[in-house]
Amino acid sequence: MIVTSSLLDELRAALAPDRVTADALELGLYGRDASVLDGIAGLVCFPVTTEELQAAVRIARAHDRPIVPRGSGTGLAGGAVPTGDVPPVVIVTTKMTAVLEVDEEERVAWVQPGVLNLDLSRAVASLGLHFAPDPSSQQSCTVGGNVANNSGGPHCLAYGVTSAHVLAIEVVLPDGTLAMLGGLDPEPAGYDLRGAFVGSEGTMGIASRIAVRLTPVPPAIRTMLADFTSVDDAAATVSGIIAAGIVPAALEMMDAEITRAVEAYVHAGFPEDAAAVLLVEVDGMADGVADAADKVAAIARAHGARTVRVAADDAERMLLWKGRKSAFGAIARIAPNYYLHDAVVPRTRLVEVLGQVYDIARRYDLVMMNVFHAGDGNLHPLIVFDRRIDGVMDRVLAAGQEIITACVDAGGVLSGEHGIGLEKRDYMGLIFGPDDLDAQARLREVFDPGGMCNPYKVLPAGSRCGDLQQVPEGAWI
Repeated sequence: MIVTSSLLDELRAALAPDRVTADALELGLYGRDASVLDGIAGLVCFPVTTEELQAAVRIARAHDRPIVPRGSGTGLAGGAVPTGDVPPVVIVTTKMTAVLEVDEEERVAWVQPGVLNLDLSRAVASLGLHFAPDPSSQQSCTVGGNVANNSGGPHCLAYGVTSAHVLAIEVVLPDGTLAMLGGLDPEPAGYDLRGAFVGSEGTMGIASRIAVRLTPVPPAIRTMLADFTSVDDAAATVSGIIAAGIVPAALEMMDAEITRAVEAYVHAGFPEDAAAVLLVEVDGMADGVADAADKVAAIARAHGARTVRVAADDAERMLLWKGRKSAFGAIARIAPNYYLHDAVVPRTRLVEVLGQVYDIARRYDLVMMNVFHAGDGNLHPLIVFDRRIDGVMDRVLAAGQEIITACVDAGGVLSGEHGIGLEKRDYMGLIFGPDDLDAQARLREVFDPGGMCNPYKVLPAGSRCGDLQQVPEGAWI
């Protein structure tokens, strides 16, 4: 559908001419996120204030246009991909980058949604504080995007995902009005609408201001790298650490393929002949950290670790973490595309499910790597491929479906931190019954009765709002 001149003119008058675009190149760029899915944007606008955000929503709705909220576009489930017969207005919040207020005593910061995750921690570092959720994309993902997807990260094993660190959210609702969800009181009155909004993936409105909880930087940190000659031994070590009553700040696992790719890229000293490595971090008071580190090292050696390397200083620690968090960049040296899954399985079934993942890759003749949050069973099977090869996309998607099914069959769930978006929408019936889906659809309908806010995402056809969720043929992929 061609964008009407009145829609474009009204948005440019409400924001600024240079912050509303219908340029074909930019529409193409904002028609996708970091997933393997593609869509079509009607036009793209960049508000810088709450008032501009409200105006963009109201104008789009007045023209009967759906809206798609978007942060940095680092999402991997297609949550920011614009879809539908009527190309949506994509509202990008990356220019809303102000840290509005920091209360050092209460350890609370009010921020706009476009503040980058890592920039927030840098802004409060001098106070001895940080924002604990740390997705691997934390250098580029926004706090608003973290709220939308209830993002996690390596250190969420001990500190919890985004929902544990969000106190209140000012939201522009799908009709353009403002609402405050949650509050700074320990127990805000009424329903926990803040909790409902976090993780709603832009289907209930757009965050305009967010109050986040800040966490003290721990006084002592110990980071260890253990390497193993078998994946089974590494997985057994994970279970052994948790069984010993130790909850590390982070407990990450990488298999042989991704370890070699990371080492070639970062040169952090990862053993290239290991079948698997564990990156374990413990933090807290110095004496307790030293004791926990000794216990972790002993457990790893008891389960067959060849070596347990302890980072000597902050520089070495940061280099090890650079290796882990650069894993997805490292695979660009192997192939131009990747498809990253995000399912959760019980820790006790990690080895079993990993075996199935490798078997799926062999059957579909695909390169498969695994890097994941082993402590909470959050798997990230990584398929590396070149989508220019005929038929490869079909094999990648078929393998992805089998991986999801295997994880659910093992007692797992669809997502640990990436969200449902378009990618996993049609798998929701694997873990939710009709009544569950109906309840979710009814809640969504309360916020967005017209189904115009990030339509076709999360809920499959056949939910209460099923007619609104049916994606037109060819709208994506």
